[in-house]
Amino acid sequence: MAKSRAQRKAERRAREEQERKRSGDGQVARERTAESRAQHDTQVPISGEVAEVEAVEAGIAVGAQESQLETPDAPKPSRAQRRADAKALKDSEKRKRGEQKKREREQLDRKQKAAAADRTRGGVLGFLASCWAELKKVQWPDRDTLVQATAVTVIFVAVAATYLGVLDAVFNYLVKQIL
Repeated sequence: MAKSRAQRKAERRAREEQERKRSGDGQVARERTAESRAQHDTQVPISGEVAEVEAVEAGIAVGAQESQLETPDAPKPSRAQRRADAKALKDSEKRKRGEQKKREREQLDRKQKAAAADRTRGGVLGFLASCWAELKKVQWPDRDTLVQATAVTVIFVAVAATYLGVLDAVFNYLVKQIL
């Protein structure tokens, strides 16, 4: 297994301290401090791979997509793999479009068959069948909406009748006065 950056750094410090010790420059206190620092730097609680996996799992748990959690040093797919993935995606989209076109053609065929069946009937029966088909498409109002619409219609007719009645009376009076 490859050494981490911290481990290599700690080993380099330890080598430098040993060289100083040999040359006689180092003091006893400095040696102990350097050795304890080197030991601390090399004692990593978990490896880098484990930490990376835990970080990715934590990111996924929060809702991030796995593709967003890739590290810069993660192995990238080869060009052939990218091409194969793109081709597979393109093929699946092509299949979906083909299936959609097939469904549309089937719906159109059904509509044309129904229209042909309506045309083969006689004039009166064809008319009644068309009326029945249209009545099936109607969205019928509920009771409250029906009462409200009826009230509005009756009030509008009463106002219009009153208005036209008044105008008729006025014009009738004017015509009698002129003649």
